[in-house]
Amino acid sequence: MPVEIDIEHVARLARLALTDEEKERLHAQLGVIMEHAAKVGEVAAEEVPPTAYAIPRSNVLRPDEPEPGLSHEAALAGAPEDEGGRFKVPRIVEME
Repeated sequence: MPVEIDIEHVARLARLALTDEEKERLHAQLGVIMEHAAKVGEVAAEEVPPTAYAIPRSNVLRPDEPEPGLSHEAALAGAPEDEGGRFKVPRIVEME
């Protein structure tokens, strides 16, 4: 069952300027794509629930356990500059 497509309308929606040759070629290609999409719709069974993945998936997470972090001095050790125990960064907002 061939599918009719208004290729000029599709091109206008996509804001494409197509030559007559391109319109003919795309008309045939889009028709084939639409026929294949219709076949996929015929295969879908109502007893099969829609899924995003072919196999079940679950999140793999590590246990959330607290671990020791950096000391204040160790965190500031790699900073180019610090001031008053904090990272010193360039001003990004002009003050009037």
